[in-house]
This record gives sequence, structure tokens and C-alpha cells, in this order.
Amino acid sequence: MSIKINPIYAILQEHPTMILDGALATELERHGCDLDDPLWSARVLIEKPELIYQVHADYFRAGADCAITASYQATVEAFSKRGIEEKEALELMKKTVSLASEARDDFWKGEGTQTDRPKPVVAASVGPYGAYLADGSEYVGNYGVTDETLRNFHRTRMKTLIEAGADLLAIETIPSLQEAKVLSDLLKEFPETYAWLTFSLKNETAISDGSSLEECAKAFDENDQIAAIGINCAPVSFVTEAITALRVFTGKPIIVYPNSGETYDPDTNTWHGQKSHDSFSVKAEEWFDAGARIIGGCCRTAPHHIEEISKKWRPSLKVSS
Repeated sequence: MSIKINPIYAILQEHPTMILDGALATELERHGCDLDDPLWSARVLIEKPELIYQVHADYFRAGADCAITASYQATVEAFSKRGIEEKEALELMKKTVSLASEARDDFWKGEGTQTDRPKPVVAASVGPYGAYLADGSEYVGNYGVTDETLRNFHRTRMKTLIEAGADLLAIETIPSLQEAKVLSDLLKEFPETYAWLTFSLKNETAISDGSSLEECAKAFDENDQIAAIGINCAPVSFVTEAITALRVFTGKPIIVYPNSGETYDPDTNTWHGQKSHDSFSVKAEEWFDAGARIIGGCCRTAPHHIEEISKKWRPSLKVSS
């Protein structure tokens, strides 16, 4: 099988870490966006796309090597519920990639070209089926649907994001081993595409549907299109042990981008608890020591968290979040 250069491998060949961005929704809310909507950050695509560009640019300035697009909940089915027809929905999905790519290219042509960092890449977010349901089931994973239902749901979005020019796919917050296997199999339909695969967690050693991290790591270790495997949208307290569990059973780079430390309640759409008392760079160093090589932030993290990581692994890099 002939496939293009693995963008994760290319970065890790030259740098000890690949630094991801942080939360998109948190920053959009800070810019005044109301995300109390089943479309979540995809709603801003329709109303204020320039703010999505701005947030991507902020993360690049903070030192991120990768932007994750605003397509997590962007699907034909989700847009249809808002009265948006398929043709327009597909264009909006492509727009998530073009906004991130334009922010990257503008940054790189301007202040970004520095010898101590790679040119950033764009990872198109492929969120779980549960994100479309908008009922918190991406944190449970027991959808009760067939493989074919999942395959049909994900195929169009994956195809659209790839056609839009994403460097790779971010298959993220996957709560179900069933869904992960479907997505892994779907990748074969796009043989020149790489993806990372990250799970939501039930605890330190199991994903949300109860499948062990050992089982998950082993299930995808032979798929060369899966460029990295790991976790996201998990509490900080779960991360180090989860990395330890994964690294025993996979030779792939391990990717982690957890939440700030608080816990999300899907019933009330609110966050509870406190952020981690340690700085993000301290926790990131702990995760690196445990075996993670791709590190960033998920919900409730911000450009200053990414800047902390950048200053640790790219000390000569000039960043300005």
C-alpha cells in the first residue's frame, strides 16, 4: 500500500515532542460565543467563522505544532437538524479545514518560520457518534447501534475532511471499542490518509465502554494508518497511569490531551471540581516521562497551557499567546 508521509512521524523524527493545541470551545466562549447548541463549536462556523481562525492563530503563536479543526460535531445529520441541506453542510465541514490551514499558513509566512519548530499540521477532528447525539453518550459509548450505522455515519465526514486537504484525521474522544474498530476499518477506504485515535476514559485502565486499554492498544497496533494512539478529554488524574498501560502494548507514539482537571456533567452541561494544582508543563513532563510523545490540551485548556509546554521543549522558541 502506497501512502503519503506520516506527518506525526516526520515531526517526531526531528523533535522530542509534538505539541498539540488546546480547547477550541473554551476560547470561542472567551471571545463571546454562545456554544449551548447541539452543533457546539460548529455553530460558530455559521455565525462567526473569523473567530475560529483567530483561535487557531492564537494556538500557533503559543507554540502548537498542530491545529485540531472545528469539525468535532460537524456532520450532515447534525446540520440537517438546523435546516441546512447536505451541499451546504459539506461546504461547512470543508471550511473547518480551510480556516485552520489559512491560520497556519498566514502564521508561518509571518512570524512562524523559526528553526526550532516544525511547520504546523492540520488534524481534522472526527468526533464520536455520541457527539452527534449531544446527550453525553460520548462518555459512555453504549449506543446500541450496528457497525453499518456507525460506518455510514462517519464515512461522508471523513471523505469530506480528507478532500478538504487535512494533513491527517484526529479520531478523538472515542468511547467505544466497537466504534474505534469501525473507524479504523473505514480508514482503509482512504489509503493515503493517516489518523490518530484517542479514547475517552472510564478510569485509568479502561475506556468509557469498559474495554481495557490493553485490548484497545492491541486491536490497532497492526494498522499502519493509525499514526498514534492515546486518550483525550480525560481528567488529568487518569493520564499518567493510562499512558503506562498503553505503552506496554503498543509500539505507536502515545498521544494525550486531557482536560484541565475539572469533570464534565453531561446532564447539566456544566463543569465541576478544580483545575490541576500543578502547572500544565509539570504534568506534561510527567506524561513525557511515562511515555507520551504527543501532548496538548482538551476541554478548559487555553493558549497559555500550550505556551507552558512549548517553553519546556522548545526553549529557544519565541512564543506569544
